[in-house]
Amino acid sequence: MLEKNKNYTKISKAVGRAAFQYRMFDSGERIAVGLSGGKDSLTLLRVLVDRQRISAIPYTLHPVYVDPGFDGGFDQDLVRWCAELGLSLTVEKTTHGPLAHSEENRKKSPCFLCALMRRKRLFSIAGDMGCRTLALGHTKDDIIETLFMNMCYAGKIGTMVPRQDLFKGRLRIIRPLSLVDEQQIVKLTRTFPDLFPVFSNPCPSAAHSKRRQIKGFLETLYRQDKKIKNNVFRSMGNVRMEYMLQSPPEADCHNPHTGEDEE
Repeated sequence: MLEKNKNYTKISKAVGRAAFQYRMFDSGERIAVGLSGGKDSLTLLRVLVDRQRISAIPYTLHPVYVDPGFDGGFDQDLVRWCAELGLSLTVEKTTHGPLAHSEENRKKSPCFLCALMRRKRLFSIAGDMGCRTLALGHTKDDIIETLFMNMCYAGKIGTMVPRQDLFKGRLRIIRPLSLVDEQQIVKLTRTFPDLFPVFSNPCPSAAHSKRRQIKGFLETLYRQDKKIKNNVFRSMGNVRMEYMLQSPPEADCHNPHTGEDEE
């Protein structure tokens, strides 16, 4: 039933295009899949499982969940969901969430620190499992939002990329949903609620993050013109450096108006 759904077929084909276009998979490799419990990562794993049957490149999947440590977790429900797909979920219990929201963290935002610690653990776990590739569930929307977050809050232009080789090639991050619109996944999970369970995010910052602010801003733009999202996405691969500002020399990076060093 799921495989016959037109929306699911479009998502699956987009994953196939991204995998081919960005050379994401190597034959016979072990792929760690980072799950968050959200609709995007669940959809990613489901699609990768189904595409194993038709892929010309054989691979195995090894889902991983890094539990941030908040009360009201859903790790056992996630274990059962993966088991229904014939997969064994690796669960890593941490205290990343409470630590990021504690008095010990006064320099960084809770979301930034929690995400940083989670990413480091995912890298480590993937290596321990013998997986050179780590698949994450970021969509086209996430890539665009990260671009605007970096511009608005970090003063730099950059974003996540569909494929990123790290540590001199010892680890590769892939984002197979890079060509998929988030609304396609929202529609899919609403159509098949029994196949894609809803896990409530226990993080106290979930509804008040900077990413949500950026998302709201972008949704306002998208409502004005449907072409804007794809134009922004294409622009990240069409950068005209001759029309970009050049970084000032290091000696001039001190801002006389604030008395602070700009990043």
